Amino acid sequence: MVSLTRRDLVRYGGAVSALSLSAGSLPAGAATTPGSAAGPFQPTWESLAAGYQAPTWFRDAKFGIWAHWGPQCAPEYGDWYARRMYTQGESVYQHHVETYGHPTQFGFMELINRWKAERWDPEELTKLYKAAGAKYLVSMACHHDNFDNFDSRHHAWNATRVGPGKDIVGGWAAAARKHGLRFGVSNHASHAWHWYQTAYGYDATGPHAGQRYDAFRLTKADGAGKWWQGLDPQDLYTGRNMVIPDGITDLAAMNAWHEAHDRIWNESVPPNNRAFAETWLKRCQDLMDRYQPDLVYFDDTGLPLGDYGLRATAHYYNQSVARKGAVDVVVNCKELTDLQRRAVVADIERGFADHIVAEPWQTDTCLGDWHYSRPLYERKGYLTALQVVQRLVDVVSKNGCLLLNVPVRSDGTIDELERGILQELVGWMAANSEGIFDSRPWNTYGEGPTEVAAGQFNEAKLRPFTAEDIRFTVKGDTLYAYAQEWPAGKSLTIRTLTPATRPVQRVDLLGGGPLEFKQANDGVTVTLPDRRPTFTPAFRIR
Repeated sequence: MVSLTRRDLVRYGGAVSALSLSAGSLPAGAATTPGSAAGPFQPTWESLAAGYQAPTWFRDAKFGIWAHWGPQCAPEYGDWYARRMYTQGESVYQHHVETYGHPTQFGFMELINRWKAERWDPEELTKLYKAAGAKYLVSMACHHDNFDNFDSRHHAWNATRVGPGKDIVGGWAAAARKHGLRFGVSNHASHAWHWYQTAYGYDATGPHAGQRYDAFRLTKADGAGKWWQGLDPQDLYTGRNMVIPDGITDLAAMNAWHEAHDRIWNESVPPNNRAFAETWLKRCQDLMDRYQPDLVYFDDTGLPLGDYGLRATAHYYNQSVARKGAVDVVVNCKELTDLQRRAVVADIERGFADHIVAEPWQTDTCLGDWHYSRPLYERKGYLTALQVVQRLVDVVSKNGCLLLNVPVRSDGTIDELERGILQELVGWMAANSEGIFDSRPWNTYGEGPTEVAAGQFNEAKLRPFTAEDIRFTVKGDTLYAYAQEWPAGKSLTIRTLTPATRPVQRVDLLGGGPLEFKQANDGVTVTLPDRRPTFTPAFRIR
């Protein structure tokens, strides 16, 4: 973290610049570019990397909970609803037609009006999340559906004006800060310009074949006398940026076109719609300035929209320097180069690392789908508390943090299965969190037979952990060892801990007490008690 004293600060242009820095040196001169706060950071990867270091609070936090919640949760039918409902042949499309009507007449914008969040109690949920171990809380600010969940000055399609009529981000922020949690926001909107283009398409076959969906035809004038009067649907759907041509009459060909064009994860500025990127930057900086989050998660490979993402991040870092005299904030991005990993904090979506990573990093995963799915709830398809803990321990042993999404229902509540999982985490944390929070990696992350493949979207490849899979953390002179399961027998051998690697004088079971042990050339063998305080054992080793 860049840390400044009062004597090190001079003010110019209403911002703060560093004359001397305690952690690395920043580029000479202050950056003042259009759309960015004045300060020492310039909107280049080199400038961001030269002056950034992940703040201590993030390295200590280890575990966050995410409310990945917005109008796509209204139908409670899982992920990417606002895109998939316009993709003929998809189960979401079929559900939408059967439940609400055809997307030529009932488009996604109509679902926004059905999202009311009428039972949402952010304070009650935040208290539960904190008890379950969360040290930071993240609110989704805007998804690929291009809807702002905050009181946006630059986008009328926002939660204070339509839908819930509430400031969702503001509610989560107030609850998090009241209960001593760091607060973050996630911004996914940079992809809306291509992701939403299915809404301008049409059915390839059937009774509505060739008839364009709602986004293609609706204008601001069409809202007269309706709930969305005064709003322009094109501001929501982003305009005709990449519209599928007429004349496709084969379903496979239709879907192949979408996959080859608007489905590609495109980080560039829309070629014919630079105004989208300009507005995105204004919305993003408005979010940063007014809610002052400690963390901003970008759902992007690198930073979004080329120079616009760099400008947003420089603004955010400079804003932190101006407020606190330090860069005390986190920006998450994905699939980074070596240079980029020094400028922001890498995020691995639904994945793992296979080694101790030099820079602090984060993985994000979910109990179920990112957006609430009633079918998944009904078939009890969530991660278990054991699986959450195993992921947490593995990630922390490798210098990372785990951000866990707990899907929120349309009305703002979580279901009883999710509550049950969180309550199990409450018990596990009460016994075992000592070696998690404020810890650092040891000289090896662990041992055991289960291979963990590196990279994102690889959770499905993970074989079940065993009792032989051990993960290590350290705080000061104290070593902690977390077994990923209880062994079947009465003893457990930690093979890494030979007399040559770490002489051991005492072993305690967290949540229990001192244990008998024997150290030999094949490791430390611990005698386990009959009572199991939690569903995985953890040991304090001195």
